[in-house]
Amino acid sequence: MLSSFTLISLIGVMLGVLVLVVVMAVYAGLEREVKTRFLGFSPHIQLSHFPQAYGETPALLDWQSVAAKVKTLPHVQTATAYVADNVIIDVEDWQNPVTFMGVDTSDPAQVDGITKMLDLKNHPDSSADFGIDDRVVVSSRVADSFRIGVGNTIRLYSTRNFKEVMRVYKANDKPPLREAFADAWSGASKLTKTWKAAGDKFTIPMETLADIYEPLYAVLDENLRQPERDLLSALLSAMEKGEKNPIAGVYSFTSDTKTEIEKTIEELNQTDRDKMNAETYKSLEKFVLPKDVQVIGVYQASMMAVTPDVFVPLSLAQDLAGLEDGAVQSISLRLDDAYAAPAVSAEARKTLGSDWAILPWNEHPQFVSFSMLISQQRVMMYFSLSFIMLVAAFSMMANIFTVTIQKRREIGVMKALGAAPGQIVRVFIYQGMLLGLLGGGLGIGLGRLVIHFRGPIQQLFRSFGFDPFSAQMVGFDVIPAHHNPVEQALIGVMAFVLCTLAALVPAFFASRSDAAKSLRNL
Repeated sequence: MLSSFTLISLIGVMLGVLVLVVVMAVYAGLEREVKTRFLGFSPHIQLSHFPQAYGETPALLDWQSVAAKVKTLPHVQTATAYVADNVIIDVEDWQNPVTFMGVDTSDPAQVDGITKMLDLKNHPDSSADFGIDDRVVVSSRVADSFRIGVGNTIRLYSTRNFKEVMRVYKANDKPPLREAFADAWSGASKLTKTWKAAGDKFTIPMETLADIYEPLYAVLDENLRQPERDLLSALLSAMEKGEKNPIAGVYSFTSDTKTEIEKTIEELNQTDRDKMNAETYKSLEKFVLPKDVQVIGVYQASMMAVTPDVFVPLSLAQDLAGLEDGAVQSISLRLDDAYAAPAVSAEARKTLGSDWAILPWNEHPQFVSFSMLISQQRVMMYFSLSFIMLVAAFSMMANIFTVTIQKRREIGVMKALGAAPGQIVRVFIYQGMLLGLLGGGLGIGLGRLVIHFRGPIQQLFRSFGFDPFSAQMVGFDVIPAHHNPVEQALIGVMAFVLCTLAALVPAFFASRSDAAKSLRNL
């Protein structure tokens, strides 16, 4: 009877250690695999020029010279272009916004990182050979949502174009410039009455021209119809042609310039809103141009980390992002040791100066969010699963209390023969230590065995229709795991300490029992 109770206590400790070892190894494996996947395609360090708190980061035109400079830094292997944005994907009249990221096909590390992510089980023909055509690799979420696979053609619409469309629509909702900015335009209307003839030229006071020019120049920052913007720009350019005479305090204009200014003002006074809107809407055809691309691969996405929905060649990414030829959003640095990113970032700040924002991978918002999620879940698992061992320790305490009751005669004999209280305490503590040692050792061993055979075990669960770690959630067909010997040893030590402390309480009461009463079994 007592042996059965002891065995139950031992099994409780063993299961608590086993579960903790398995769960912590799985979390460590997920963290390592997602980190490896993230570093496979993302910049180890991202360099952006003149970041703005509000708005977009300006495009980099002459980025190659900066790339050549930072390539001289230690650990830097490549310095390539980085372009990422969002597009509208269109498949058989079904549209949905997705994110994309440009891949520099000349960088083998980026291509190899995507190749390792490919879902060859469900899409065996997948590859990351982008070639010279418009080819893309999509995530499993996109493939499942749109029911597409390798070989299918999809259409991508740049959201930059749609932003331009929205800008045009908002501009066309406004009244003509002369009405929308009546205060600024009132000065231009009076300009034709301000001229004074001075020989073959016409003059206007400097102060008067400034009062007219400055409000009109400020209007250029507003969202205007393109025809009105062109006319206003022409008017301002003509006004800048005047010759300054500081002594007389006037600007002098030729008769041709005067005629040009008056003609432009007249055109702006006679603009037709409906006609301008029709011209503007017609010009939209050049903005919204779709890109037909072929799917050459599907990679297994993970809900544990945010990854781009579509990988596209760099040249196509520049077109979709609305960048000029050769322009990029930022520069991507890849290192020979990704964990050297903080030190290299510090060197890059010294080299490039304060005009550059430098973002190492370990400070990237996507990775920080994932890391915080994993850390919080690990702490919660430690806290909750440790209660299994705590319950097992209480069970062991109850078991040893039972032993002390059943062995009262023996305890009385030992005390009658002169046994010290410490000797009696040690008897029961040794029992707790032995159970803690066996439970911890067996739990660690069985936990490592479960991790080793986790693939077949996962398939067994799937055969019953239960898959707690589906590939759609974690992004891997077989859940990853990583052994941390130090962590597993600490779990074993924790089990040993809990069992020892659990034995101490009943041992203390047994050592204080009365020898005479114990011998009479009272």
